[in-house]
Amino acid sequence: MSLAEPATLPVAATAPPRLLLLRRFSARFKTSLPAYLLLLPSLIFLALFTYGATGRVMIDALYQRATPKAPVRFVGFENINAVLADPAFTGAIVNNLVYAVGTAIPSIGLALLFALALSRTNAFNSVLRAALFLPVLIPMVAASALFLFIFLPNVGLLDYYIGRLLPVLPNWLGDSDIALYAIMVITIWKNAGYYMLFFLAGLQAVPEDVMEAAHLDGAGPYQRLRHIILPELKPTFLFVTVIATLNAVTQVDHVFIMTKGGPSNATNLVLFYIYQQAVEHYDIGKASAATLLTLAALMGLTVLSFRTMANREGGP
Repeated sequence: MSLAEPATLPVAATAPPRLLLLRRFSARFKTSLPAYLLLLPSLIFLALFTYGATGRVMIDALYQRATPKAPVRFVGFENINAVLADPAFTGAIVNNLVYAVGTAIPSIGLALLFALALSRTNAFNSVLRAALFLPVLIPMVAASALFLFIFLPNVGLLDYYIGRLLPVLPNWLGDSDIALYAIMVITIWKNAGYYMLFFLAGLQAVPEDVMEAAHLDGAGPYQRLRHIILPELKPTFLFVTVIATLNAVTQVDHVFIMTKGGPSNATNLVLFYIYQQAVEHYDIGKASAATLLTLAALMGLTVLSFRTMANREGGP
């Protein structure tokens, strides 16, 4: 090539910027297409039964229908105002708060104790882990029927053994002062083994060299637990707390089987209140409004919890 001839540039260097962007997008799309195809069934399911259902609830909360055959009437935010002014909804919120605290703290505490006791892997610990995890595999309806038999007054298993110690036996599910605490027992029994798995996984991330160094320096089990293990388990604690809170709001099978929200709404939780409005009273607008309020509270709690987790992980 003579000096007078212009140098030939590659085609990519002479292509217009829009064409370059289009080629890059096409290359990335071809690379990502198999992943999107694999995710497509889950995305369709999520769109139909999560986002689609949420959108339908938002629309239904703005309308009211007195009977199944009555015409739909637009009422705006009247359903939300009616739910907020309903004493039954306020009572359900209070019950749910007590239920959430009364089930989350014991469940998480027992799960941590189980995980610490069974952290070493051997045949005996594996059997105990399976035994503690077994209640998780039992459906809530079946577990509720089992505990219903246990709590039967005078003839139940609990009264059979406690009757030898107490002259007067309480009505576990019929007394408004203790019925809510009675149904907490089944939730703690079912969830402690489930949360134990998260703590077992979290304990695997505790550095062994740090534990050995602390042991050589004379730190006892309590000092190692307080200054090494618990700080390392902070993200696990936060994650399990979110899961336990969500479970406290979304579990309602045992209430339906054991108490139907009674006595005197003492065990009426938010989700059972929504069921009552939608199925028993056929007030879809009010039930949708209560669902929206519950979703907003759960989303706010979840975002706050995960932001706290991100700040702790990114902090010094």
